[in-house]
Amino acid sequence: QVQLVESGGGLVQPGGSLRLSCAASGSIYRVYNMDWYRQAPGKQRELVASIGDSGITNYGDSVKGRFTISRDNAKNTVYLQMSSLKPEDTAVYYCNADIIMRGANVPWTYWGQGTQVTVSS
Repeated sequence: QVQLVESGGGLVQPGGSLRLSCAASGSIYRVYNMDWYRQAPGKQRELVASIGDSGITNYGDSVKGRFTISRDNAKNTVYLQMSSLKPEDTAVYYCNADIIMRGANVPWTYWGQGTQVTVSS
């Protein structure tokens, strides 16, 4: 079994910062892409940022220049540093990872349970 557990969400004022973490645990052989998605009420889930196992990153247009994704391969953990937060960043943030379990031949996509980020004064 593999689990993704997010942490670091909360309430922050506009212009503030938060750092999200997502740790993968379980019977893991290898972790490939690790991504952050978000879903605001009444809206579709959208990709915020992604990072490959080689460190190549990609960002959604709405967060470029404000958010930074990084990973610690030794800990199977992905981070999302969020700065200059805006009310429109309010959403549930989910991490997502493509993982090959020990004994398996192909990767599966796993999701975390989500963490709420609220940007409000």
